[in-house]
Amino acid sequence: QAILISLVFERRAARNRRPFATGPRATMLSLRLSPTLSAAGRRLFSSGGPYDLCVIGGGPGGYVAAIKAAQLGLKTVCVERRGTLGGTCLNVGCIPSKSLLHNSHMYHAAQHDFKQRGIKYDAIELDLDVMLKQKEKSVDQLTKGIEMLFKANKVDYVKGHGTLTSPTGVKVSLLAGGEQAIEAKNIMLATGSDVVSLPGIELDEKTIVSSTGALSLEKVPRKLCVIGGGVIGLELGSVWSRLGSEVTVVEFLSSIGGLGIDAEVSKQFMTVLKKQGLNFKMSTKVTGVERTGDGLMVTTEAAAGGSFEGP
Repeated sequence: QAILISLVFERRAARNRRPFATGPRATMLSLRLSPTLSAAGRRLFSSGGPYDLCVIGGGPGGYVAAIKAAQLGLKTVCVERRGTLGGTCLNVGCIPSKSLLHNSHMYHAAQHDFKQRGIKYDAIELDLDVMLKQKEKSVDQLTKGIEMLFKANKVDYVKGHGTLTSPTGVKVSLLAGGEQAIEAKNIMLATGSDVVSLPGIELDEKTIVSSTGALSLEKVPRKLCVIGGGVIGLELGSVWSRLGSEVTVVEFLSSIGGLGIDAEVSKQFMTVLKKQGLNFKMSTKVTGVERTGDGLMVTTEAAAGGSFEGP
């Protein structure tokens, strides 16, 4: 048994995450630069001294900004603590989830759709290890592609955790060990988002997982409870349902897909997911998770206007 907590905390301004985006090729094609950066198009790279721009964070916001700044003539460095570029999207978000969505769809279709289309076979067997390796291969190819773009545009890349020491100073605790000091005339913070759990529920990324842990479960759980019926939880709930897990989604609101989704789209989406096999407890909030001898017990109660769903 496993529990997926599908909540995201934005360190900066809230951003909408599209459920079926295609990844870095769809990232920012236009950037607004301050007058200082815009004027840099007339400047040459300095041969020494401080950087013109230090970008902390190598996600879709940070790496695109770093490349664009370098193209405009700024001596640029990007600091990323993950050790791979692309941020949440490429490493533990859009790209790996789409890989699993695609491959789990093929597995599900082979099980439930092929015979009625005249495609006969003796048996279909899931090799989860190979499926996860294929996901990692896709991620690795794209993150290395960004490193190549950095080299082509002369963006320096520092792997480590950056800490501001002054308005123009950054101290980097290097992943390889030691520290590096960076001086820059301008510093851009592009630190992105991180997952957050519910009060009293501790993530162990093995049985109680975030969206990150749900991308790398070692086996298909017999039962999976998804806390949060937004687009991320529904994506990953759909993946594990297709692979054989009995999935139940617990959602505080009366509709799925998160705030802002079209009501008719949400309604039709739930119909599709129910046909796939997902179960839903709507207008319900989680009050706790208890470890039992053979798994986990999620307790719930009715949200305002909802009906009690029980444990």
